[in-house]
Amino acid sequence: MTEPLTRRGIPLDPRLRSLAAITLIDRMGSGAYLTIFAVYFTRSVGLSAHDVALALSTAALVAVLVSVPAGHLADIRQPRAIVTVASLGAAVSVCLLTLVHSAWALVAMVAGQTLCERLSNGARNALIPRIAVGGEGVRFKAYLRAVTNTAMAAGATLGGAALFLDTTAAYLVAFALDAASFALVAVLARRLPTVPLVTHDTPGSRWQVFRDRPYVAVTLAISVLSMHFIIVEVGIPLSLVNAFGAPTWLVAATLLINTVMCATLQVRLSRSSDSVLTGRRTLLSGSIWVAGGFVLYGLGAWLGGTALVVLALAGAVVHTVGEMISSGGQWGVQFGLAPQERQGQYQAFGSLPFSLSGIAAPPLIAWLCVDHGAVGWWVLAAVMMAAGAACVPLAGWALRTRDQYGVTTHTG
Repeated sequence: MTEPLTRRGIPLDPRLRSLAAITLIDRMGSGAYLTIFAVYFTRSVGLSAHDVALALSTAALVAVLVSVPAGHLADIRQPRAIVTVASLGAAVSVCLLTLVHSAWALVAMVAGQTLCERLSNGARNALIPRIAVGGEGVRFKAYLRAVTNTAMAAGATLGGAALFLDTTAAYLVAFALDAASFALVAVLARRLPTVPLVTHDTPGSRWQVFRDRPYVAVTLAISVLSMHFIIVEVGIPLSLVNAFGAPTWLVAATLLINTVMCATLQVRLSRSSDSVLTGRRTLLSGSIWVAGGFVLYGLGAWLGGTALVVLALAGAVVHTVGEMISSGGQWGVQFGLAPQERQGQYQAFGSLPFSLSGIAAPPLIAWLCVDHGAVGWWVLAAVMMAAGAACVPLAGWALRTRDQYGVTTHTG
């Protein structure tokens, strides 16, 4: 019988408990920060929307470029030391943001903060499969997803209070909360365990994941499937609200549905994804659920009126179920295929789907769902199912060829 991961919502393993506490504090601060970022720099500082967009795009690019190097660093240096130093760097960066008054200074500070956050996140992600082996790693990743959603919602509420007050002082308090959260993470990082490190590092092994063609292939397929994460932010407001006349509150309602469901059901819906073989099947089933949500969105756009609202809300429920199921499948596949001594590098590369989809998905979703309406939603649904179906043979190929690509310590 599987041992319980938590008791009363708190991890039983003290190492996992420390990771969970760090995630809770970190994400709560980020929730407040992200909520007020654009408004503060446009209303209080006086920068243009294009300046803020440039800073956010730069952050996304930095995240993509540094993810794998950050993961590799966590393989050769103690993750807890990286989390400590990087979190202190992030705290300083947030404080310096309050002194910014030009576009290029904003770009530089946001790039520095993103670098620090990626170093910290990469080190924490590298720890998970090393201290939570096999199926427990997937269950804990699901638990962290629930913690993240809860913390982001709480942080967004604090940020929302600053938006309600709409004063520079209120915005600066939100920045201070984010900086304080990073500082507290740096203190709590001392409780993280030490882990075995790579002792014979070579220039070639630093980029081993890029030569692991099956792993790269399955990650690219997951990247296509991961486009569905952008729907709530882009597809619903641009297509259903702006182009097809749904009420604006629908955006908040679908986001609330997604957040509450992920916070309460993610762990339960990830239980069957504890290996590569089960994970690839849940990637497929999750993609079918996601596609079902997109079909409902498309029907709503086609019918319009009250049907649009009802079908959009139903679509959000179905879509979110698919999101949770496929997320569990992704973790099962990526944990099981990675070598234990290179978990930092492999998990960092495995986190790229979200970053890559964040770059490519918005224009594609806008073109399909805004310009082509219901048909565009249904085409996107077919793309989701195709990506999920592709994960099955690709994950099987990767599992069969672990020895061929020098991976001998994977957990399957």
